[in-house]
Amino acid sequence: MKVFKKYFFITVNTILLSVFASQCFAKSQSATADSSQSNKYLGIINQLYYFIQQNYVEEVDPQILYEGALRGMLQALDDPYSVYMDKSEWRNISDTTQGSFGGVGLSITKPSTTTKDKPAYVEVVQPIDDTPGDRAGIQPGDFIIAINGVDTSTITMDEVLGMLRGTIGESVTVTIRRKSVEFDRVLVRALIENPTVKFGMIDRIGYIRLSEFSTNTAVHVQEAIDSFKEKNCAGIILDLRNNGGGLLSSAVEIADKFIDDGIIVQTKSRIEYENAVYNASANKTVVKNMPVVVLINRASASASEILTGALKDTKKAYIVGEKSFGKGSVQIPSGLVNKDGFKITVARYYSPLDVNIDKRGIRPDMEVLYPEFTEEQKNEWERLEKDGVVPSYVENHPDMSEKEISAYANQLKKTYKLEESFLRKIIRNEAGRTKKALLYDLDYDIQLNAAIKVIKDGRFNELMKNTKTLKDQLEEDEAAKKEE
Repeated sequence: MKVFKKYFFITVNTILLSVFASQCFAKSQSATADSSQSNKYLGIINQLYYFIQQNYVEEVDPQILYEGALRGMLQALDDPYSVYMDKSEWRNISDTTQGSFGGVGLSITKPSTTTKDKPAYVEVVQPIDDTPGDRAGIQPGDFIIAINGVDTSTITMDEVLGMLRGTIGESVTVTIRRKSVEFDRVLVRALIENPTVKFGMIDRIGYIRLSEFSTNTAVHVQEAIDSFKEKNCAGIILDLRNNGGGLLSSAVEIADKFIDDGIIVQTKSRIEYENAVYNASANKTVVKNMPVVVLINRASASASEILTGALKDTKKAYIVGEKSFGKGSVQIPSGLVNKDGFKITVARYYSPLDVNIDKRGIRPDMEVLYPEFTEEQKNEWERLEKDGVVPSYVENHPDMSEKEISAYANQLKKTYKLEESFLRKIIRNEAGRTKKALLYDLDYDIQLNAAIKVIKDGRFNELMKNTKTLKDQLEEDEAAKKEE
């Protein structure tokens, strides 16, 4: 019997070793085959590249061919989120995800076209608080007509950013035009934090607007929550409208402040280390037993949907607004040796109840839609913009009060067939162009007003009982498809 057992184990071990060896050999053969195939295609690419260089009717910049090949390779994946980025695009995404960069702290805009009567100078939208630009007294509405002596009407926005951003501690000279006065300011570049979070109180409701998810976003959300607690707030509104996403880790960290147990999100991939489950920790939860409303619209995507989906599936928040964009995949940004970069999809993410919202989006619990403009209203709006009457009027009437804004809107309505609330918003935006931007606009923002009403009505718990999870929504959609 002992001999039989010994023989049995030796035989099984030998078989297992043989199977393992054959698998390794097969993998080795497969890897060699893949490598051989890759080398074959790389050879074909090189052949075409050199043929173009030597025979095309005109001389071709090698960089154009290189960039075209990279863009084409990623486009061949048929995935809108796997993309090649040149240096300026890569720098912008790096600044966004890192949440900070070396710069002067000015939010700017620039027309795409320039004319003799209206040069395409850089206009200051808003200086970021406590930055070199702010401390130098640069104001919204100022024009930057030159940077280090270079006329800004002659260069692109990317070139402008390249000159304003750079090494911390180094200086840059900007020439400012304020109405008819021109003057220089020397700005010493500093570490500029991308302001992704703005917050304040609306009566007793804490309001947080998130523009994107970067490394610092969760820290500032905590600052907002701490501020609200000091003021004994009655509820919180998270505004994720027009937030296209950012870092998954940031969305998870913020969700953990509201969810005390269970899955926040999970990622699934063919790459083993990209498969992950992110769980909530009770000791990180700071918002408990308080009404929370999330605002979303059709431009809320990616990390915004991760946060929204987590709060919806765990029934921690009531969702108001429009159906979100529907981006349920995870990208890794990677830099290349020449300082270009690319993003590539490596995984898909799933909500706490295992739902992927890619190309589906998240439906709100309460849908609130802005009325669509008729063709006539679009034409009227275009006519109003072309006439340029609002900027001219506001310039001649500085520091307009709400009463004056309403009176002028009523006057405009006689000439332009547009809603008065929309006209007031246009006038208010123009009047505020040279002041600190408003955190919210209760006169025009019907979605925000609906969110406030949800909290103030005192029926929050009753409303939450009737909310549907993403899984409920998915099952409803699938049942509806079967009936068609």
